[in-house]
Amino acid sequence: MKRILAVVIVASLCAAVPVLAQKQYKVADRVKLGGEGGWDYLTYDKDAHRLFITRGTHVMVVDTGTLKVSGDISDLSGIHGVALAPELGRGFVSNGGDNTVTIFDLKTLKKLDSVKVGERPDAILYDPFTKQVFTFNGRSKDSTVVDAASGKVVGTVPLGGKPEFPATDGAGKVFVNIEDKSQIAAIDATKLTVLNTWPVSPCEEPSALAFDKVHHRLFAGCGNKMMAVVDSGNGKVVTMVPIGEGVDAGRFNPNTQEVFMSCGEGVLTVIHEDSPDKYTVTQNLPTAKGARTMAMDYDNNIAYLVTAQRDPKPPAPGQRPAMIPGSFELIVVKAE
Repeated sequence: MKRILAVVIVASLCAAVPVLAQKQYKVADRVKLGGEGGWDYLTYDKDAHRLFITRGTHVMVVDTGTLKVSGDISDLSGIHGVALAPELGRGFVSNGGDNTVTIFDLKTLKKLDSVKVGERPDAILYDPFTKQVFTFNGRSKDSTVVDAASGKVVGTVPLGGKPEFPATDGAGKVFVNIEDKSQIAAIDATKLTVLNTWPVSPCEEPSALAFDKVHHRLFAGCGNKMMAVVDSGNGKVVTMVPIGEGVDAGRFNPNTQEVFMSCGEGVLTVIHEDSPDKYTVTQNLPTAKGARTMAMDYDNNIAYLVTAQRDPKPPAPGQRPAMIPGSFELIVVKAE
């Protein structure tokens, strides 16, 4: 019996090693970027080592080597996201203010074209399998699909609810959170039809979405302080994992088998994928209040977040608190 007990204890300790051995993360840099405008999604360009930050009327471009502003795409309207098609040398910006997508040259940042899409485009995704750009339109509750090479609209996919963040499997399917219905929609990226719409209860108001393509697991960051792990093959909720409050972005790094959820309360929740069906929260790293969106350099395991200080004066009815001028900053998170 003692020998059996000893074997069980050793086996338990060995099973715990992967989680215990996980590196902890820290805020390595905080850099004041300043500039006008609020912010929404961040996109990392791994080829040019640049960070694209949407700022309402312009895209701020930051050199991640120097952490300094290296460029700007101006004269835009209510922008939300940037999608990159490196093999085509093009980038795409969703303009929620005038219902368009701006196409720009990745090298020069020069604007090339403007394409009319659905109402209030928010998140935007480039799918390398079909070489198409998908905008996710909050007001018209659909997705406009644009051929990335020609810049022409090739179709519209009705979604039946307000879409939030998407993910692609790189093999013909695109997934997107349907925030107001607590669902995930699976889209056939070739036929431009919805294959399935899956409820993700008890997840409420899913916004962030990350994807483990190898193990077919979707990670939906939810408004009720949890992350739903969903099987991308059948839509079943595998498990729920606690996260911070106010999540708006999620990333999965296949190199470390970790999920990152950035939360507006000022926490970056780090979750280790022990197996496709088992997950362990390894850290809730304090960042800064409002740091809700994020991009990631997977090769170097670096997360980039942004935030700004808010004016303590009460805002006008229906308005958000004003941002203190010059307080917009970049937060860089690295493993210790």
